[in-house]
Amino acid sequence: MRALPAFTLGMLSLTLLALNTLFWSMPLFLLAALKLLVPLPAVRRRFSPPLNRIATAWISCNDAWIRLLQRQPWSVEGASGLHCAHWYLVICNHRSWVDIFVLQRVLNLRIPLLKFFLKQQLIYVPVIGLAWWALDFPFMRRHSRTALRKHPELRDQDRDTTRRACAKFASVPTSVTNFAEGTRYTPDKHRAQSSPYRHLLKPKAGALALTLNTMGQQFHSLLDISIVYPDGTPSFWALASGQAGRVMLHVRELPIPADLCSGDYSADAAFRSEFHRWLAQLWEEKDQRIEAMLAQATR
Repeated sequence: MRALPAFTLGMLSLTLLALNTLFWSMPLFLLAALKLLVPLPAVRRRFSPPLNRIATAWISCNDAWIRLLQRQPWSVEGASGLHCAHWYLVICNHRSWVDIFVLQRVLNLRIPLLKFFLKQQLIYVPVIGLAWWALDFPFMRRHSRTALRKHPELRDQDRDTTRRACAKFASVPTSVTNFAEGTRYTPDKHRAQSSPYRHLLKPKAGALALTLNTMGQQFHSLLDISIVYPDGTPSFWALASGQAGRVMLHVRELPIPADLCSGDYSADAAFRSEFHRWLAQLWEEKDQRIEAMLAQATR
C-alpha cells in the first residue's frame, strides 16, 4: 500500500481520518451533551475518564493508519518507563501541526491523554472544536502587545483560563502539554526574534509558570520532548501522503524543582528571573540535543 502514488495515499489517509473521527465523535458528543446539561462541576468531572478513553481510542486508530501508510520508520528515544497513572508536564518544540500527531502517536497509552493549550478561535472548528471543549482543552485568547498595554486587565483572562483548566486536570491523571515557543518555528520568526538558539524560538514562560504554580506539586515529572524532521518540516498533507520523511523524537524525563512551584511569576521579579534562568538553561540543552539529533541523522 505504501507504493501507491502520493495523491492516492493522501486521499486514503484523509478518508481514514475522517471515518475515524466521525465514528468516535458519536459517543463523544453524546457524553459531551450530557456533560453540558449537568450543572454541578463535581458531577461533570465524572465524565472526564470515559471521554478521555474515547479520545485515546481515536488516537489508537490514527496510529493504525499512520503506521500502515508511512514510508519511513520513526526514531523514538527515552519513551520507556512512563506511566498512565501519573500526572506529567510536557514541553516540546513546535515545528508543524504534524507535531501533535507525532506526540499523540508516540505517547498514546504510555502517559495520560495529552491536553494542549489552544487558540480561542479553534473552538469554532466543526466537530473537533466541540470535542476539544468536551475533553477540557483550555482555549487561550491571543492579545497583541498594543492591546495589552492599553488594557492590562486582558492578561487576567488567560491566567483565569489556565487556573480553571488546571483545577479540572487535578482530578484525573493528565499530561498538560505546552509548546513553550508559543507558535510554530519558521526561519522568518527566528530572524525577527534574534533568537539565541539555532533551532528554537525563544520560550515563553508565563503559561508554564502559572501551570506549575497551580498544580506543580501534583506533577510526577517534566517530560522535555524534542522533535526533529531531518528531511524538512512536513505539512499535514505530507504526513497523509507518506512524504513526511524521517521523524525523530527524544523524551527526557526531569524532576520539577520544588521552588518553581510556589513563586508568584506575575508579582515577584526575583522569582520571575529565576524561572527565566531555569527555562533558558532547559532550552539551551534542548537546542544542543536537536543539533545532535540532526547530526545523527546525517550519519
